[in-house]
Amino acid sequence: MAGGFAPPKLAEFILTERLGSGTYATVYKAYRKKDSREVVAVKVVGKKGLNKASVENLLTEIEILKTVRHPHIVQLKDFQWDSENIYLILEFCSGGDLSRFIRSRRLLPERLARSFLQQLACALQFLHERNISHLDLKPQNILLNGGLLKLADFGFAQYMSPWDEKHVLRGSPLYMAPEMVCSQQYDARADLWSVGVILYEALFGRPPFASRSYTELEEKIRSDKPIELCPSPHVSRECRDLLLRLLDRDPETRISFDEFFTHPFVDLEHMPSAESLGRATALVLEAVQKDETGEHSGALSLYCRALEHFVPAIHYEADAQRKEALRSKVKQYVSRAEELKALVASGNKISFGQDKSARDILKEMSRDRPRLYAALEVASAAVAQEEEGEDGSGTLDLYQQSLGELLLMLAAEPQGRRRDLLHSEIKSLMSRAEYLKEQLKMRETQTEATMDREPLSDSVRSSCCVQ
Repeated sequence: MAGGFAPPKLAEFILTERLGSGTYATVYKAYRKKDSREVVAVKVVGKKGLNKASVENLLTEIEILKTVRHPHIVQLKDFQWDSENIYLILEFCSGGDLSRFIRSRRLLPERLARSFLQQLACALQFLHERNISHLDLKPQNILLNGGLLKLADFGFAQYMSPWDEKHVLRGSPLYMAPEMVCSQQYDARADLWSVGVILYEALFGRPPFASRSYTELEEKIRSDKPIELCPSPHVSRECRDLLLRLLDRDPETRISFDEFFTHPFVDLEHMPSAESLGRATALVLEAVQKDETGEHSGALSLYCRALEHFVPAIHYEADAQRKEALRSKVKQYVSRAEELKALVASGNKISFGQDKSARDILKEMSRDRPRLYAALEVASAAVAQEEEGEDGSGTLDLYQQSLGELLLMLAAEPQGRRRDLLHSEIKSLMSRAEYLKEQLKMRETQTEATMDREPLSDSVRSSCCVQ
């Protein structure tokens, strides 16, 4: 094994404690000898243990890390070699790896798991745009540094166009895509399976196919038995949906990269970043303009959209004083949005009666169509709940359930009075559902903006994405 027990000597660095080791390499913490005393990680690869494939992997790793610069990818600062070893001088990450972080807490709350997932997705999007596949994604290769997540160890990484297929086994069995484990051809989508396993482990404290042997693991993966998600009230429907789509054994039906990056649970558009505040401010200016001209519904919608960017902006801001100023602004906008909500709601009540009479007529006309009548009954139940002040996710579910059915009915409905009424009813219900969705989002945003942070380090508390 490279390096033995005593760290090797390097002209510019003092190598100290061993951080980790693998088949071909050992990683040490090191200090630059110059005045800066910069702390780095040095990956020492012993030349003797390298076969042809290992050399190719190492050269690819160096080539990739030399060309990529990203806040969520460990930076290669330099590389050197002597007669015995090759040395990769890497950015040092003081927080250890994600595997140790998960073990120390047993499992992570969804909010924190989502923040880490967004950062990983951000790095993968950067790599995907450059046709680079990591092919060894696992918690041990994800490092933490001052609240930032950093993707590391590109020893198995490959340049892979979307149409490229490989068959060489790469990665760690527990996190390997089924197509790899079963020795089938695989492509870049193998990384998405690994992301699913990592998210599952973060939320439930263990990988989905924890096994005592490789044979047992292969049997579980080859099985047609669906992936079972541990019952937990702390895992949202959006999160469960993403997990099941990532952990699809068939790469052809597994979620695509583009779908992954835009999935509501990942939602890279609202990830804390330097752009968050600018987006929020632009939307607020539009909201104020509409508010001043009396366009209450439009203003409310824009305030809600702005708040979706203000919360990430608060998370991103590292300065405590500016962070508090942002929170104060958000409270003002939430307060105005609540006032507008009351104004819009009073306007909606006037149309409730008109909609109700049209809905009653449509129901009378649909008694010969049991499926259509049942969908209209569900819609009536949703409206009744909303009028009684039950404006929660259960009411939104009823709206969405009824709309799903009614849209199918509309497609099959012939021209005539009933079709016209049905079309009008669907438009009304869609408007209500969208309005309710905005209220739920605003409520969630308001809670996020004011709630306490996870009890982690100060840097994580101030932002899980400070760059």
